[in-house]
Amino acid sequence: MLSSEEEKYILSKAYIPEHIINLMVPISKGEPELVNDYLYFSKDEWVIFVGYPLCLDFKTKDLEKTISDVMKRKQPKYIWLISSEIPESLSLLCRKREGDYYYKLQLSSLIIKRDLAQQVKKASRDLTIERGQGISEEHIELISEFLKRENPSPLIRELFLSMQEYVKQSKTAIVLSAFNKNNELTAFYVIELAAREFATYVVGCYSKKNYIPHASDFLFYEMINLAKEYNKSYIHLGLGVNEGIRRFKEKWGAVPFLRYEFCEYITGYNNILEMLKSFESKL
Repeated sequence: MLSSEEEKYILSKAYIPEHIINLMVPISKGEPELVNDYLYFSKDEWVIFVGYPLCLDFKTKDLEKTISDVMKRKQPKYIWLISSEIPESLSLLCRKREGDYYYKLQLSSLIIKRDLAQQVKKASRDLTIERGQGISEEHIELISEFLKRENPSPLIRELFLSMQEYVKQSKTAIVLSAFNKNNELTAFYVIELAAREFATYVVGCYSKKNYIPHASDFLFYEMINLAKEYNKSYIHLGLGVNEGIRRFKEKWGAVPFLRYEFCEYITGYNNILEMLKSFESKL
């Protein structure tokens, strides 16, 4: 269990969405703990380890030792590790691996391109954007439509399906909803504002049934305004994911700024002991 001082410290130092307790606890259902400036979440037989130190001073041996300490205490069967770098010793039992980059939009130097401004203006004639703090049945229907159409990965699917409970629990989550002239939900974004330095784009989706061109651009523009109102330095836009999503983020001026590596481990206690032995021989 984190103390209130620890939570304040984490939010003051956070630089990725996985550092945000308000976001991760409702989604993961895990208990957060802080050890050696690393944050992790655990429940039952699993651990989600956030291998990005809050102090920003990443050292391979520190990461290995901290994971070793956590595994000795928790003895998990399932481990999910994210980090800017997966040390060679931690790659040995990696069952599934992914790589990407985090993207961010720096607000102080942002200049919105003329064509984007025109697209936003055009969309604003057909749409009204509302700010809220809840996920309604309309939002759930749009999520269902989106998931059937896009068929995303299991992790992304679970992220969308957790939105109602997450927004309900987070006092710092804002839902930007775009409605057409018939008051039908066309698209929405979920934004998290808990971190001191940045606003986080959590998820967004749009409807084909109630489609309005450039609804996503209009929402993006409003997200920028929201972040500025809350004095954020930048907007964290998550991972690149695929070429289409990367192009959308980059056209607004977002840039990749931090490497993302993911490893999944499914291991029994004996395998954990072997991994610990490998760690300790290098420390």
